[in-house]
Amino acid sequence: MRYQVKFTKIKRGFRALGVALLICNGFTAQAQPGEPAKHRAGIVLEEFLFTKADFPSCHSATIVELLNKELLCTYFGGTHERHPDVEIRLQRKKLDGTWTRPVSVADGIQPDGERLPTWNPVLFQPEGEDLMLYYKVGPNPREWWGEFITSKDNGHTWSEPRKLEGKLLGPIKNKPIQLADGTILSGSSDENDGWKAHIERSTDGGKSWTFIGPLNDGERISAIQPALLTHADGSIQMLSRSNTKGERIAETWSRDGGLTWSEMTYGTLPNNNSGLDAVTLKDGRHLLIYNHSTRSQEGMGHKGRGVLNLAVSKDGKAWEAALVLDYLDEPEKQYSYPSIIQTADGLVHIVYTWHRERIKHVVINPKKLETFPIKDGQWPLENIPLVVSTEQ
Repeated sequence: MRYQVKFTKIKRGFRALGVALLICNGFTAQAQPGEPAKHRAGIVLEEFLFTKADFPSCHSATIVELLNKELLCTYFGGTHERHPDVEIRLQRKKLDGTWTRPVSVADGIQPDGERLPTWNPVLFQPEGEDLMLYYKVGPNPREWWGEFITSKDNGHTWSEPRKLEGKLLGPIKNKPIQLADGTILSGSSDENDGWKAHIERSTDGGKSWTFIGPLNDGERISAIQPALLTHADGSIQMLSRSNTKGERIAETWSRDGGLTWSEMTYGTLPNNNSGLDAVTLKDGRHLLIYNHSTRSQEGMGHKGRGVLNLAVSKDGKAWEAALVLDYLDEPEKQYSYPSIIQTADGLVHIVYTWHRERIKHVVINPKKLETFPIKDGQWPLENIPLVVSTEQ
């Protein structure tokens, strides 16, 4: 499950020279000038949404394509996670390719004036319905609740916040999916009494929801922040973050439109107790964006979040390595909490946390990906090596 590799200390001066170091099988190799890096195949664009902002920290990005082909990205930003000044920030990628400046679209200010932090926004637009932005409000994940706002004008203006009732929390980190019959499935979870995943299901465009679960007991397997994939036979696959004890991505399957689910098990891919996301492509393949590491693994940066990987599968069971988007083994540095979508033009868009300081956006052409089997949970370093990121 761990990388079988000896990591070599890399001097900072190399980064200043823009030298890419390939770390594989106990040695380092220097990429030749003009030679495409093996971990870059299929990447069309890499950019930051901003380089400077009026808040020092940000995390947990989500992205959606609007009907007018613009992109919206939201995330939470403020002094630091859990600080009362953390608000939901929004940026728009206009058709000319530029991102607008971050603006606040939701905060945790209560009727009595108390200010609470906001968390984990999720953008989603059901077929024929208003654009929806879900997020959490509360002092911590054990006490938070779900709220949402809606927009009729592509996110330029928003409704007043509405609180979700009862056990409903809304999508916890990753986007819902909408099935062919219009049913919406929202992967959600609760951390109040152990980590337990559940489904919130709507058959009326998101106006009302049915709570299904929990889908695990929170003890044998702890799971939160589900991502959902759809398969050609109609089955639905849930992939979830697990805790440090599990160290692998948890999964469960539904064969009846999300009404019932199989017993949750661990898959073969590692998990470092950090968020992941996944998407089913138009061609039927599935993409998973995640940290291919465990939390305590040496050479993998802050809590295993020093590497961000893209894997591909045809059946959701056998996965192949496609890309290493970023890699850096330094304290407190991280690439984490990715969000992934496919837009109408067939390209794939990924946004993720960059060292808790910025949000990075990567565009991929899935037809250009070169993939290699992941055997027994081992990333094929001989084919797609780790390359130290030069953006610091």
